[in-house]
Amino acid sequence: MVYTFALNEIDEVAEKVLQENPKKVLLFHGQMGAGKTTFIKALAKKLGVINPTSSPTFSLVNEYETPNGLVYHFDMYRLKNESEAFDFGIEDYFYSGHWCFIEWAENIPNLIPEFHSVIRIEIAEDGKRMLHLS
Repeated sequence: MVYTFALNEIDEVAEKVLQENPKKVLLFHGQMGAGKTTFIKALAKKLGVINPTSSPTFSLVNEYETPNGLVYHFDMYRLKNESEAFDFGIEDYFYSGHWCFIEWAENIPNLIPEFHSVIRIEIAEDGKRMLHLS
């Protein structure tokens, strides 16, 4: 599926992604500044997260509570190798049954659960975003 949207339409697209995607592990791909973290914030809001959300660039993972469970937001950009992910117990998160939103998953290709979806975000010429869900 492909969605094209402006920033003021992000909440509606986030809602559609949550409704149409049965998988709770989502991998996010896109260049720096494409809007991966912004879209994850919209997903978290739609799931009921009321606390502020931010990029886990330095902490590697942020945990948020919702009325229906937890949401984990990962940023694997700074990882040098996959063994660093094991150091903080990544497999416990991925197989917890909770939502897992993973930025820069290409840095841990052998650790990604088989049952996942991929979201690729691109910047269109008009400044809108194109989101590809597969």
